Amino acid sequence: MPKLYIETFGCQMNVKDSEHIIAELSDKYDTTSNPQEADLIILNTCSVREKPVQKLFSELGALHKINPNAKFGVCGCTASHMGEEIIKRAPYVSFVLGARNVSRIKEALEKEKAVITDINYDDTTYVFKNVRKNPYKDFVNIMVGCDKKCTFCIVPKTRGREISIPMDLILKQIEDLVRDGVKEITLLGQNVNTYGKRFSVPHPKVNFTDLLREVSKINGLERIRFTSPHPLHADDKFLEEFATNPKICKHIHFPLQSGSSEILKAMKRGYTKEWFLNRCEIIRQIPDVAISTDIIVGFPGESEKDFKETMEVVEKVRFEQIFSFVYSPRPLTEAAQFPNQVPKETAKKRLWELQTLHSQILDEIAKNQIGKVYKVLVEETGIGKSDNFFTVKLDKDPSLLGKIVDVKIEEANKHTLKGKAI
Repeated sequence: MPKLYIETFGCQMNVKDSEHIIAELSDKYDTTSNPQEADLIILNTCSVREKPVQKLFSELGALHKINPNAKFGVCGCTASHMGEEIIKRAPYVSFVLGARNVSRIKEALEKEKAVITDINYDDTTYVFKNVRKNPYKDFVNIMVGCDKKCTFCIVPKTRGREISIPMDLILKQIEDLVRDGVKEITLLGQNVNTYGKRFSVPHPKVNFTDLLREVSKINGLERIRFTSPHPLHADDKFLEEFATNPKICKHIHFPLQSGSSEILKAMKRGYTKEWFLNRCEIIRQIPDVAISTDIIVGFPGESEKDFKETMEVVEKVRFEQIFSFVYSPRPLTEAAQFPNQVPKETAKKRLWELQTLHSQILDEIAKNQIGKVYKVLVEETGIGKSDNFFTVKLDKDPSLLGKIVDVKIEEANKHTLKGKAI
């Protein structure tokens, strides 16, 4: 069979989209990790961070140089907002497929110079074939698109408005995965806790907490994760379910973005510093819970006082993981036009201060892990993930693969725990 090489940039939703593409083409292509032997090369792109366009054309050029005879396709968020401009700049690209159009990959392949970037396209009832990298865990989309108007974010312009996937399709997909050996699933959406706001077919009224309860009833499913909830919609009912449902892993990705209420208002996040801290205070009452977050520094108009407020939140919440970035203007976003852009050097200095503080916090968190016992899903020989999302190294015993075992932690550093199965 011809061979497919696919390179994925960006978030877990892009990773899942790439798996869907592989599955849809599995009757036509085998996959390869070597682009030189590929007949079809696909780049699945991201537009969220800085310089995605430069990265796209740099990678396209490098791959075309080593394999000029391959057919090239560009998918994902950069494909959504650039469209036919990609083919104009790289004429050897055969098709462009937007992030909202993954189910149309075969259509794109069959039509020379196809540009399919309809952000209103609805494939929420389309049943994808399944391909996954790990036999014991998988990701399941529960919605597409985003209705938020965050001034820094391009996603609503590349993935369209929010539509939830019918609950019966989600439950059926998870049941099939569990029958195939999956122990843990991660529910995916731009803002998972607005699930149920809008469906494209008649559907009973449900919300994300209802979905969590129904998913947890599936026999054989041992762990449920989700990403990402929006702090604005983290109501008491949702947090109660998160805290008390034994199948829900006690790790939550809770995007802060900024600790300044003024900057949060400029970002159109919809919540305040006080609301965020209140939600985290409730979450921290759960034993051994872990909280990760996203933080942008140097957002337009961010003063030194605003930045210090972000540092205060980091000190109070003591996040187990932070994905931190210097603000970069994205096309089609409101903030790109704001007049009070922060100088890059100032933003970089603030990022360094933030990461230094967090590094100190991680050292203290690591010390506190010694002697603890965590339930770990062994995903590879000698490596697994704890319930609260620490990477744990343990006995290299193949018989433990796919099992959830108790591991007593003996060593710890900022990023990895080491222990023995007990």
